[in-house]
Amino acid sequence: MTVEQPAGYGSPGRALHGQTLVAIGGSAGIGLATARLARNQGASVVLTGRDPARLRAAAQESDALSTAAFDAHDAAQLERFFQQLPGPIDHVLLTAGGPSYGRLLDIDAEQARRAISDHMVLALEVARHCAGTVRPGGTLLLMGGTGARRIRAALGVAPAVTAALPAFTASLALELAPVRVNLIAAGFVDTPLSARLLGDALDSRREELRATLPIGRVVVPVDVAALAVHIMTNTALTGATYDVDGGQQLVG
Repeated sequence: MTVEQPAGYGSPGRALHGQTLVAIGGSAGIGLATARLARNQGASVVLTGRDPARLRAAAQESDALSTAAFDAHDAAQLERFFQQLPGPIDHVLLTAGGPSYGRLLDIDAEQARRAISDHMVLALEVARHCAGTVRPGGTLLLMGGTGARRIRAALGVAPAVTAALPAFTASLALELAPVRVNLIAAGFVDTPLSARLLGDALDSRREELRATLPIGRVVVPVDVAALAVHIMTNTALTGATYDVDGGQQLVG
């Protein structure tokens, strides 16, 4: 998949020198782009993902310190991973889990629980493990979205989760302090996940966004990664939600 790569990102620097980033769901898309950029800024990177082959390729691409292949939604495996980390870490980025759509009255209770668990419950479990593992002033960075802020029947439980995540993030920021907790809310990002969700409609969606977004191009993973690294390095930021959607909310 070929996507636009905006200029100005990825120049080697020292902003994260001596620090360690754990990217949960870091084998592709936003997680991998953030790992690459953090490594360029001097960080050591630990990647996790479910697919061992894809994880090995991502580790080579990002010069990762280490990897761990497991399902982050498995509480026992998640706990084991944090217990086996070699020492304190500085930043945790959680991108595991994808959106879940479908009319509310068409999904059963288990599907509803899973749709909520993919974001809220997983984030809470990761936060528990960050307490005592992430150094003071470090970051737990969660991922959300902006697309479900405009409620439509086909979105199902997604608008409720989207609305809850900022307050959830702020509450975690108070409980985990002095570890900082922030939320990135992205619009459409040109990732492998977007390609799987849209299938043959991907190219037409890209063209639509290029024609309508105020920035005149599609948002790509490195755009989100640049924001993530900024949040990691700016130690005054906690409890907040940061949108990155190229102005998508302004044009519908």
